[in-house]
Amino acid sequence: MTARPRRPGAGRPAALRSGVPLVTMMLAAVACGTPAAQARPTEPAGAPAPSALVTSPTTCVDRVYNGMTQAQRIGQLFMGGVSASRPSATDLRTLRDHHVGSVMLTGRSSAGTKATRKVVDGFRGQADTVSGRRVGLLVATDQEGGQVQVLSGPGFSTIPNALTQGGWSTSTLKSRAAGWAGQLKSAGLDLNLAPVADVVPASLGTRNGPIGRYYREYGHTPETVTSHTGAFAAGFKQAHVMTTFKHFPGLGRVIGNTDTTANVVDSVTTTTSSYLTPFKAGIKAGAPFVMTSSATYTKIDAHHIAAFSPTVIRKLLRTQLGFKGVVISDDLGQAVAVRSFTPGQRAVNFLSAGGNLILTVKPSTVPAMTQAISDRMRTSAAFRADVADSVHRVLLAKVSAGQLSCG
Repeated sequence: MTARPRRPGAGRPAALRSGVPLVTMMLAAVACGTPAAQARPTEPAGAPAPSALVTSPTTCVDRVYNGMTQAQRIGQLFMGGVSASRPSATDLRTLRDHHVGSVMLTGRSSAGTKATRKVVDGFRGQADTVSGRRVGLLVATDQEGGQVQVLSGPGFSTIPNALTQGGWSTSTLKSRAAGWAGQLKSAGLDLNLAPVADVVPASLGTRNGPIGRYYREYGHTPETVTSHTGAFAAGFKQAHVMTTFKHFPGLGRVIGNTDTTANVVDSVTTTTSSYLTPFKAGIKAGAPFVMTSSATYTKIDAHHIAAFSPTVIRKLLRTQLGFKGVVISDDLGQAVAVRSFTPGQRAVNFLSAGGNLILTVKPSTVPAMTQAISDRMRTSAAFRADVADSVHRVLLAKVSAGQLSCG
């Protein structure tokens, strides 16, 4: 997400075969029982699949997908936010009733690792079982450091802000990140919605509302941000916790914060900007998740915010940069940047643009979002293909996280 900090002082998917895009058949064929890095094909999404990799859709992920009801498939497209300290029964019931497959811990908790693990274990039982296989929940949070650290207390380190981390050697950062990841793992989490790969120019600094104001950037040059986001992600990978490079294609050159401001515009970044380098490097290293921003990039696609832009997601992120993992949105539940769209429009627009996992910190928006997706699936074969592709990508991430057994 762009931030939930404490304020200072307070292209279409490939043609379907048996209802499953070829790219996801390739992914599923090699994913089960293999490391995440091996689960991604070398061909861009939508490219012809080598015949040796096109196997029967009776592989693990395909079997789970084929055994799901439509409601269960749609539920896998969501990550719903719940309080890290005390999730409300109403929110949990909403997520359960709509088969929501991923959960984000939000707000602040100082209860420590053991208490957090108890909270997480308490709602993991909501996960669906499909064809005899438990499709576990992906559990995530914002654990960047500085003013954006959701979980603290006994067992959790106090993580400094990213600008401080950026002053360390990459070996030091990798080592400490592995420790922070281990703490999340012990608390029952699978995914960190970090690192921030946005580059804030020194000339803009704290005038940059979403990142610079809170010292969330690793540095002021693409080189420093690239090396240190890479070290952070490598440390987390070492501890078997997934990471998310955000906020693509970058929030470092804007003024407004998309959480609290409408019509945030970047009029500088292009598809060849050096400020994309941290994302390129993260993708090359096997980043499992990339989060899109909710700003508009006039030199890339002046007509859509990035989260709703096929040009940003399908053309730039998927085709040009070759990203094979899960594209997750920034918050589409209560962020001011998307308030002019109904919840249903937000969900459909994101998936239609090529996004895969809808993040909403407001579970009450889920019913309208799932209904809109279901309605669009009835009328659009292309949209049904988008949904199939997205569910497969999410399920493969769950294999990597150990939340879906392919043994």
